[in-house]
Parts: sequence; structure tokens; C-alpha cells
Amino acid sequence: MPGAAPFGVNLIVHKSNPRLDADLELIVRHQVPLVITSLGAIADLVQVVQGYGGLVFHDVTNVRHAEKALEAGVDGLIAVAAGAGGHAGTMSPFALVDEIRRFFQGPLALSGAITRGHQIAAAQMMGADLAYIGSHFIASEESLASPAQKDMVIGAGPADIVYTDRVTGVGANFLRPSLEAATLPEPHGALSVSEEAKAWKTIWSAGHGVGATTAVQPARSICERLIAEYQAALQSE
Repeated sequence: MPGAAPFGVNLIVHKSNPRLDADLELIVRHQVPLVITSLGAIADLVQVVQGYGGLVFHDVTNVRHAEKALEAGVDGLIAVAAGAGGHAGTMSPFALVDEIRRFFQGPLALSGAITRGHQIAAAQMMGADLAYIGSHFIASEESLASPAQKDMVIGAGPADIVYTDRVTGVGANFLRPSLEAATLPEPHGALSVSEEAKAWKTIWSAGHGVGATTAVQPARSICERLIAEYQAALQSE
């Protein structure tokens, strides 16, 4: 795709994803340069992407996930540490990066409550090559999130993030107000999701760094601030 801006696709490879084959077909047709996979590492899929020259990075929340992803032949890893939005792990980023670096020296990104440029510098000092930022861009002007979701992110803080496996079957961080709006009360605090509620669509996710998002801004402005803070952090060493 000559002249296109850098782009990638996040692909859920779990067997519960009914769109997997169709999505993969589109990825191959358009030769997506970067495919981020999660909830399963499939060697055959990795080989298909690598066959046209694409790269596969895989989300991991612990050492065993990282080992299985490398066995499947992925090109890089994304360490999804405690506090990350969506499906996240419970390990400290310090421990997770250190454990992975004991056996993998390839491309490694760190995810989990990163919203500032100095945090990107810190991630690199810890041993990661890249910082992986998601929640902070939910409220960007370019984001396809609804106005209500953007407002909820802007008004939220770390205390408004709930980690639960009761929505998707896997531990994930969600915005408490969206959970409360989508669930029915049950004894013993269990979650009962209404029929209309759906993960990601009506039950919204964000990470512990959500408090740093205070207004809707262009993605360019967010990136410019991150770059300036990152450069300032490097100069202060």
C-alpha cells in the first residue's frame, strides 16, 4: 500500500471470535504491515502474516504466555501489565519486563497506565523498547468512541476502574459507571450483564492512567505533548 501512513490491526485470535477467518483474509489481501494478536498464539496464523512480509506482535500478561507466543514464532511481544485497559495482567510492569527479558531480547513493548512522556522513557530504562498507549487516545478527536464514552473517560480516575473476569471470561479492566449501567444486581456481588450489554460496545474499558485524560484533543496534540515530555525526560538524566 504505497504512500499509506503506518498502520496495524489488532486481531483477537481466540476461538470465540467468529470473524477471525474473515478478518485474516482482509489482512492478507491488504498486506497489513503489523498485526497485534491476543488471546491465543497460533503458529499457522503467524506464518501467514510473515509470508507476505508482515510482523506479528502478541499481547502477553505473564511469562507462560510469552513463552507460548515465541514458540508460535511471533516477531515481538507486548507486555500487558497491571493497570492496562482491556484484557490485562496483574503483574507489576517491573517484574513482567524483567522476567521476559531473561529469555527474550527481541522487540518488546510495555503496556499499562502510560500517559506521559517520562513514563515512556521509564519503560525503556526498565528494558522495554517501546511504550504501548491505548486508553489515553480514547478521548482523542479521531477516536470512534461515542461522545458518552469519551465523557466517561474524561471524568474517571483510577478508582473508577474495575478488574473483573465476569464480562469476557478473562480478567479485564472496565470503567465502573459503564459496568453499573449494564449489569443487574445479584446476591453476593456477582455480575449479571443485561442482554443488551456487550463488552467493548456498551461496557467500556480503560486503564489506571485514565485520570490523565482531561479533555478531547486531536491525536496530534497528544503525541506532540508525549514527545516533548519524553525528550525533556531524556535531557534531565
